Amino acid sequence: MRLELLAGAVTVFAISALIPQTANAQAQAQMHVPGYETLNPMGPNGRVVPRAAIPRLDGKPDFTGVWAGPGFTHQVGPNDTDVPTLGRLDKKLFPPFAQGGESFMYRPEIGDLLHDDPTALCLPNGIPRQIFSFYAQGWIQSPRHMVINYEYNHFVRVIPIGAPNRPHSDWDGENTWMGHSIGWWEGDNTFVIDTIGMKEWWWEAAHEPTEWHSDKLHVVEKLTYTDPMTVRYDVTFNDPVIFTRPFTQTFGMKLHPTWKIFEQICEENNRCRAGECDLSEEQKKQK
Repeated sequence: MRLELLAGAVTVFAISALIPQTANAQAQAQMHVPGYETLNPMGPNGRVVPRAAIPRLDGKPDFTGVWAGPGFTHQVGPNDTDVPTLGRLDKKLFPPFAQGGESFMYRPEIGDLLHDDPTALCLPNGIPRQIFSFYAQGWIQSPRHMVINYEYNHFVRVIPIGAPNRPHSDWDGENTWMGHSIGWWEGDNTFVIDTIGMKEWWWEAAHEPTEWHSDKLHVVEKLTYTDPMTVRYDVTFNDPVIFTRPFTQTFGMKLHPTWKIFEQICEENNRCRAGECDLSEEQKKQK
């Protein structure tokens, strides 16, 4: 149902695509999903057949596959479907605000989309907002790298795997949408992603007021399998400009062995340019 990614050498991963809402079908690269080498992922009743065990690569859990991240309910239905939702920060988990932090974070709309919702102009989500997106995520694992290909706007994170708690020694100091990420293994079962260097940007999709983080934000993601199809996804947010201490929120990810990553281009078939939406073809038929 979604374009799947070719596992193997991270330096040679080719992502082909099927463009959404168009008839332009392109060649697709079939992804090898660990645990399904001899197992048909779809049963005769139209339900997903879970793989028997958590897969491993060089003794570590293998996250290769296409996942529904925090932007889904993980209620897997017939034909490997899932229900999208809007992943949000849980404000009950917020620590006390630092001096001036609350007014820094919560900013009233001003009538300018560059401020009020930059994604309406096809600017990037960035981290952490990308994490909450209700689009699929394709993960490719090798011993030295973890690659995450987000379907939304086709953002890719190439995360080098190395020693735990090492410094971001190769970061050039420039803040970017997705930040600078490094990874390591915590014990034999948990993968950690440590990210700094994000632009001052949106936390999440929020309006009236908008919600911003600073360029001092430090995000730590920890991923641990809880069963062969499910991952516990703990994210720690540390923004000293806004909060007096870090806080951690737990999300989840669900493997969808039949999904593929589609090519999603914000500017193409954009029915909501600058927030002004046209009717879709289906909506026009129903009028």
